[in-house]
Amino acid sequence: MRKTFCLLFIWLGLAFHAAAQEMLLSLDSCISMALRENKQLQIAKLQADIATNTRKAARTKYYPRVSAVGGYMRTGDEISLLSADQKTSLSTLGTSAMGAVQGAMAQELPKVLGTMAQMFPELAGQISQMAPAIMGKLSALTGGAGQALNGVGQGIVDAFRTDTRNMYGGAVMVNQPLYMGGAIIAGNKMADLAEEIAQIKIRKSEEDIVYDVQKAYYLVVEVEHKKQLADEYAALIGRLNADVTKMIEEGVATRADGLKVSVKLNEAEMQQLQAQDGLTLAKMLLCKYCGLPLHTAVAVDTEVGNPNLATTSNNNRAELQMLGKAVDLYDQKIKSTRAARLPQLLLTGGYLATNPNLFNGFQNKFRGTWNVGVLLKVPIWEWNENTYKVRSAKAQSNIARMELSDAQEMIDLQIQQTQFKLDEANRKYAVTVKNFETAEENLRCATAGFSEGVMTTTDVMMAQTAWLQAKTQKVEAEIGILTATLALNHAYGN
Repeated sequence: MRKTFCLLFIWLGLAFHAAAQEMLLSLDSCISMALRENKQLQIAKLQADIATNTRKAARTKYYPRVSAVGGYMRTGDEISLLSADQKTSLSTLGTSAMGAVQGAMAQELPKVLGTMAQMFPELAGQISQMAPAIMGKLSALTGGAGQALNGVGQGIVDAFRTDTRNMYGGAVMVNQPLYMGGAIIAGNKMADLAEEIAQIKIRKSEEDIVYDVQKAYYLVVEVEHKKQLADEYAALIGRLNADVTKMIEEGVATRADGLKVSVKLNEAEMQQLQAQDGLTLAKMLLCKYCGLPLHTAVAVDTEVGNPNLATTSNNNRAELQMLGKAVDLYDQKIKSTRAARLPQLLLTGGYLATNPNLFNGFQNKFRGTWNVGVLLKVPIWEWNENTYKVRSAKAQSNIARMELSDAQEMIDLQIQQTQFKLDEANRKYAVTVKNFETAEENLRCATAGFSEGVMTTTDVMMAQTAWLQAKTQKVEAEIGILTATLALNHAYGN
């Protein structure tokens, strides 16, 4: 007796310890964990963040663009303001000029000396002797003057050198769009719509997660009830087996009756094992959705109420909202594509500096100047490229509209189907309640009759089997109402 008491105490302690180690989960806590741990939801949030930054980037298209450029270039030849012939002419300016003077003097001096000899015959001989010396003096004078003029000409050539073989340049430019054919406005609207679609995707992911967690949670509740029902049924068979065993010992029942009950007891124990395995698998599925290790010991609250039935329009469905936004997005894409064949107007300005600079005779020193202007670009002919792109965008818009219409029809059908399932679940529940009440009364009567000896073990076992089946159907009908209501809520987009 003492040994039995010790074993019972140890078993109770282990059972209490195991229960204490179980994590009690409510539906809200499961949903919170699932929303926090779900990878697809995290991906959807990152995609929304991408869409937000894309929208912010599109806003910058309205503002001026400032850029700076710089460069260096080495050329084989420098820029020349004079031609080669002009350089040669200037370099030999004195030689050419004095040569012409010497030629003229060489022609005219003999004439002058001849005239003087005629006028002064007595001096003619002396004048003739002086002619070579005079010509020599004049040649020396013109030669010096020619060299001086050559130097002046070469100085002019050197002054016109640009020394532009090494060129440096830099500029700061500002471009402000004034009119881009509506492309910037359409691009910003497309970015806004893309961000809205990303936010709707987050809500869609959250709705799907909540729906999956609810189904998994209620599956655990259903299997938990079935496990309890299997335990109750096994307890009933166990009590019947104990009674039949006593009756066999007293000689009021046959061994065949005992074997029948033993078979039923084995079946009941097998059902307990199956229910336990089903419960373990259901809890593993719930742990998966909650982001917990699959073999985490969890327990749920089996007392759950009926969720409120959604009665709002199915316009809350995220799929319809996303498809509606997609239609608007493709409409904006048509406008953006059309803008490519419209004129574009930009206001430009900046500051340009070069070395050598062009503002002080190609001086080898950085110097710059500011500039401002207007740039107009008018497409003339692009081989109908934009026309084809507009047609493609229109086709995409039409596809989106068809998908929206098809999705609306499918959702309407889904709502009707889930509504029928809910109505069927309610009708089934009403029937199962009556069946269970009948089966419970039948079991009570059979048990009482067996105690009084007017019912056989077969009658009791049949009553117990009917009770098990009726209560199982009642549990399934209760959970069926819950799951059908959840499905209808999900179909409505709530």
